[in-house]
This record gives sequence, structure tokens and C-alpha cells, in this order.
Amino acid sequence: MSLRLGDTAPDFEQDSTIGKLHFHEWAGDSWVVLFSHPADFTPVCTTELGLTAKLKPEFDKRNVKAIALSVDGAEQHGKWIRDIEETQHTVVGFPILADIDRKVATLYDMIHPNQSETATVRALFIIDPKKKLRLTLTYPLTTGRNFDEVLRVLDALQLSDQYSVATPGNWKDGDDVIIPLSIKDEEVIKQKFPKGYKAERPYLRLTPQPNK
Repeated sequence: MSLRLGDTAPDFEQDSTIGKLHFHEWAGDSWVVLFSHPADFTPVCTTELGLTAKLKPEFDKRNVKAIALSVDGAEQHGKWIRDIEETQHTVVGFPILADIDRKVATLYDMIHPNQSETATVRALFIIDPKKKLRLTLTYPLTTGRNFDEVLRVLDALQLSDQYSVATPGNWKDGDDVIIPLSIKDEEVIKQKFPKGYKAERPYLRLTPQPNK
């Protein structure tokens, strides 16, 4: 059965490049970006892991841990990491799960038979500190992911959690945000959004980003 937003992210123990990894324990109180790859020593995956490694300072600012997965073994991952670091000019500072038995891939529905019977698709999950699934993205084998979008969504989710706002299409950090329809009381709105708001329609109320 596929995972749905708001579900508890399944826990697991699996081998990885940092040894046996107990997922929920490893995640701790951090947000997590869990993402899968079809195989080691493949070109698109190499660029994606390089990009993720370079984003470590941005992930750290957002209290985010990254963890990758493919169905190859930890020893092979180690050899591949050397290639990634040399070709992408970075240091891979996050673990890669060695999901040889496809235990995690099955838990997270990462194998789509119409794409491949054995390789995982480019699945990505954002999981919050309460271990709740907050976002899923699935890309085909031939298309690399947009990691700028991953950062944008993390910013939006964390902003929404802290300030009870929604974010419009193409929102970026610093743009106006939306007061949700669930907040109706004007006194509450004044308290929560002291910068005021502009109502394009009664249901479309825009206010400056609260933490800017």
C-alpha cells in the first residue's frame, strides 16, 4: 500500500555507508530528506548526490538530514562515493542505504515495475521531526530532480508549521504568504499578522512573510 501525506514514515533497520542504521533513531529531532536512486555508478544519480552533498550547509540551517538509497551494497557505495566526490568536487557527508534486499524500497513503494522490475525510481520523501510524511516526489529514471525545489518546499513547510500560513504558487522565501481560510476571526488575524493583509477576494488574503 502506498504512503500518504500525514502517515508515519515507516521505521526500519538497514545497512548503510555508516553501518547498520536504525532510521527513526538516526533521524532524531531533525527533518529528513530520504531519496532513492536506480543504481550506483550511473550518471544522473552521480550528479544528484553531488548536488545534495553541496547543499549540506543549507540543510543544516533548516535542521535537515539527507539520506540516500539504492539497492546496491555498502562496499559498492563506498567506491561510488569516491567517484562522486572527484567528479562533482564535493564531499558526500550523508549516508547511503544499502538496500540489497529491497526492504526499504518495498516499505516506501520505490520500485515501479513499469519503470524497472528491480531498480528504484527517483522517489523523494520529506519527513518532519514527528516522523510524519510531509511531501512525496517521484521522478522517472531519466530525469534528475530539482533540489532547489526541495529547499523551497522545506522552507514553505517549516514556515507554515511555525506561523499557520499557506504559500502561493511559485512562492520563494521573502514573498507574501496566504492567511488560511481556517482563520476567520479578525482579532486573531491582527494578533497573528500584525503587518496587516491585502484581500484580493474574501478567500484570498495576502500578508507579508511573518519572519521577515
